[in-house]
Amino acid sequence: MFRFVRPYLGLLAIATLCMVVSTLFEGVSLGAIGPLTDRVFTRKEIVIPGQLPEFLNKAIIRLNTVEPAVFFKYMLICLPLLFLLKGIFFFLQEYLMNKLGQASVREIRDNLYEKFQELSMDFYSQQRTGDLMSHVTNDVALIMNSISFALKDLIFESMKTAFFAFMALWLGFKIAWQLPLVIFIIFPAIMVPIANIGKRIKKYSLEVQKKIADLNSIMAETIQGAYIVRAFCRESYEIERFKNINYNYYKFNIKTAKRMATLAPIIECVGVLGSMMILWLVAPQLLGGSLSFGSFAMFLIFLMSMIRPMKKLSDVYAINQRALAASERIYDVLEQEPTVKERPKAVTLSGFNDSIYFKDVWFRYNDKDDYVLKGINLKAEKGQTVALVGHSGVGKTTLAGLLPRFYDPQQGQILIDGIDIREFTLVSLRSAISIVSQDTFLFNASIRDNIAYGKLDASESEIIEAAKQAHAYDFIMNMPERFDALVGDRGFRLSGGEKQRIAIARAVLKNAPLLILDEATSNLDSLSEQLIKEALERLIQGRTTFVIAHRLSTVQKADQIVVIDKGHISEIGTHSQLLEKNALYKNLHSLQFNV
Repeated sequence: MFRFVRPYLGLLAIATLCMVVSTLFEGVSLGAIGPLTDRVFTRKEIVIPGQLPEFLNKAIIRLNTVEPAVFFKYMLICLPLLFLLKGIFFFLQEYLMNKLGQASVREIRDNLYEKFQELSMDFYSQQRTGDLMSHVTNDVALIMNSISFALKDLIFESMKTAFFAFMALWLGFKIAWQLPLVIFIIFPAIMVPIANIGKRIKKYSLEVQKKIADLNSIMAETIQGAYIVRAFCRESYEIERFKNINYNYYKFNIKTAKRMATLAPIIECVGVLGSMMILWLVAPQLLGGSLSFGSFAMFLIFLMSMIRPMKKLSDVYAINQRALAASERIYDVLEQEPTVKERPKAVTLSGFNDSIYFKDVWFRYNDKDDYVLKGINLKAEKGQTVALVGHSGVGKTTLAGLLPRFYDPQQGQILIDGIDIREFTLVSLRSAISIVSQDTFLFNASIRDNIAYGKLDASESEIIEAAKQAHAYDFIMNMPERFDALVGDRGFRLSGGEKQRIAIARAVLKNAPLLILDEATSNLDSLSEQLIKEALERLIQGRTTFVIAHRLSTVQKADQIVVIDKGHISEIGTHSQLLEKNALYKNLHSLQFNV
């Protein structure tokens, strides 16, 4: 937990100093009322017990020489001033501790989001959106609560507990040697159950945070999939599923609250039992007169004074156990290493002049699964269009996804102009590739912003030209807000064909030399398909393109058609060459065209 606060140690030191000064002013303000009032109304001289520095003794002597009437005027000025100063330092301690908590949380969120952008695609294939959202919202909130409030109490109450414990031990040794031994018995008697309860609190807090993640996940799924939920009349099913998860969240919260509530009574009971034990030990000396009751009372006061700050510390401990559970979940993400890494001396891919070569490439998503791609050898010359065809699940999209290094193969190489793509910086490699996929993703922003995502510094004329080349300009101009129109979450305000044309405009604006088209014309009506085909033909010109397609009609003009079957390349050739082979491609062609 301290790692989160470490960058702000200076702020913590100033806040702690303000806390100490505020407490001193509070003590002086409250302690001064009695003597000052006596001086004004009874003319009794101010007497402070104990040894004081010489300058304070002189100040008190001078105060005792002042006339009560004049002294009263001073008191009317000084007492409010003392309380004002105490209030200023109290405000500073509260403000600075909150600032410390907010600053720490801001940095945690920044680090988490930066890590999300750094991690490879295989991380996202194993995580739920709700879990990741829960890290940034709920887990971080628990840590902020711990830093902003519990840390302040931890410092302050620890100081008070240490002071009272020191005084009790000092007096105990002066009164009777048995008394400090009782203190050493009381502390373990308090700390052992607190430690055991703390483990339970941490365990249940982890479960609470998992349930929050489940709730976030189900809400994200059912909101994004509202159309499917209603289409299949599954509202009641989803409500029941949400209620079950919400009940489990409630159940673990209650278990956590029950354990937290037991901490203070345990401390209080053990403290009282310890006091009774002490009374029993010293009763003979008290009754016999060999022990001063005043000295013993002072010892008991210091001992009992430890109970309140220790009760407060038990609350802090419980809060910190919940925050530690959240901290572990956060560090599970922060300590993840991306599987796709940039090499230390990676170079910039400045251009593409010759060919792309997949050389004996083997790939699987994890060690438990079979290989998706097995010994792929494929060469694409500059400017060629290479079509990847085959049944669903044979590895076409996976093969294309290796080119921008969304994943790295376990064996083999992918070479651009004879250089392994792992030698290039990720930014330069991915900047050289445009992707238009079947599952078009648009951000909940304006049409202009979505097109300009391909080139953030694009001018208005460049955005308009890209829209025209993608056959998107006409439908955009027919919208009331035109390029400023918001597309909605995932582009739900646009039709499938309109979303696809915005995605093509985005790729046009990026103007990358390499292009991947993943089922870019599927699931569209005839008019939209025709418009998109025309836009794609423009986009393909002068670029090296990998086309993933189920519809063979869209790839018949490709320079190479690569047929993939069970992770292997089974055939390569042009459309006419593959039909002559009378193999898998011809079977696929016959099925689609009923030939």
